Amino acid sequence: MLAFSGSLPATAFAMEGLDPYLVAIGRAVAAAVAALVVLVAAGAPILPPRAHLRSYLVIVAGVVFGFPVFSGLALDSGASTSHAAVVVGLLPAATAACAVLRAGERPRPLFWTACALGAASVTVFTLTRGGGHVTGADLLMVGALLSAAAGYTEGGRLARETPGWRVISYALVVALPLTVPVTAVLALSTDVRPGAASLAGFAYVSLISMFLGFIPWYAGLAAGGIARAGQTQLAQPPLTLLWAWLLLGEDVGPATIGAALAVLACVAMTQRARS
Repeated sequence: MLAFSGSLPATAFAMEGLDPYLVAIGRAVAAAVAALVVLVAAGAPILPPRAHLRSYLVIVAGVVFGFPVFSGLALDSGASTSHAAVVVGLLPAATAACAVLRAGERPRPLFWTACALGAASVTVFTLTRGGGHVTGADLLMVGALLSAAAGYTEGGRLARETPGWRVISYALVVALPLTVPVTAVLALSTDVRPGAASLAGFAYVSLISMFLGFIPWYAGLAAGGIARAGQTQLAQPPLTLLWAWLLLGEDVGPATIGAALAVLACVAMTQRARS
């Protein structure tokens, strides 16, 4: 979660000099280069087993394309990093639902109570900040968290049999036939004005958010159960708020802090609920 908590602020920095779509898709190409180096160095096959290809396509759609594109567009459309961070607090509930539907997990009622409280806190915060309405940026963030939930669940399932580093590496490699040409077109057709902050942000979302962060994440989902371990994502909003305040100078008001703390309290409840 520490690695992922910097994703939204880093995306905001990257978009200072790069097109949102270029940041979203291009980072998958950069991450795939690192993944190929690791696979070759470890002597592992470059491609995943054909029997698991469908699962890897779900991961590609969810975390290689879905979350980066939707979250980047949400930030580009005017959502602050702190606002987007609190909306992401719904991600654990979405992941838990996917774990029930796809991975066959059955958490206890206390678990679902904590999920519902966390989701309610985020929903109230979103409606309050939007004047009682859900904004376009909020809908984009919902698309982002649903995409991530599907990709997390499928990756967690595969990580029960395949090491987490190979799961994310294979997903990035499988996506290359699409990410490389799209990145090339975007690089040639969009306004590219990379500065130091933009390049640093792009490097972070490429190597940390898109690759290294997934290695312990998928391993943790496989070991602790996707639904239960996924609730540690509720700690992500407070961390992201901290980075938004420190790095972007965003004004984090009492309502934002209160919503983040309410979501964080739900983490403790979910961790008491054994599957």
